[in-house]
Amino acid sequence: MPVVAIDFETANEQRSSPCAIGLAWIEDGAITQVEHHYIRPADMRFSGWNIAVHGIRPGDVEDADEFPAVLSRLKARIERATVIAHNAAFDISVMRRTCELYGLPFPEFDYLCTVQVARNTWPDLPSGKLNAVCDFLGVQFKHHDAAQDAFACASVALAAVRETRAAHVRDLPAKLGMVAGRLNATSYTTCSSPAARRGARN
Repeated sequence: MPVVAIDFETANEQRSSPCAIGLAWIEDGAITQVEHHYIRPADMRFSGWNIAVHGIRPGDVEDADEFPAVLSRLKARIERATVIAHNAAFDISVMRRTCELYGLPFPEFDYLCTVQVARNTWPDLPSGKLNAVCDFLGVQFKHHDAAQDAFACASVALAAVRETRAAHVRDLPAKLGMVAGRLNATSYTTCSSPAARRGARN
């Protein structure tokens, strides 16, 4: 079973406005493929703040497919994989909210948050942000490019596998005391970890 890191960029403050998705596939302990897909939002409203972050403008996506067509091409592969995302709460909510917008069932998969993986693997890191973790690991990437962020997320997961001596990315929850999240057709459960649970109590 492969692992895929995903990253969404959105056109505005609405989680249902994805304008790009990046995917980085992990097989046999290595990143084997990185993909980037533009998405034309249902509402072509791009905020200046979002454009300043990721650089995607309406003209970049005007000829792209909307979310249902993009998801239909990716769904079978994603559902065969374990999904990882850095700050998975954001990316999974983009998936959920956009499916809800179009009246689509959620794709079904287990998922892990690599922010939580990083905080539990390297607890002395001052920040769990993707660029901070990658600076620590020596991973070079272009931040807020969907494909590059997915590549960076996958790199963090593989580094955690090496650090914890796990056999596979899927074994990280058992090594770190985490519980994987799950997205089902109509519901979801969140990914949780000792660090996240400690933060909730403080």
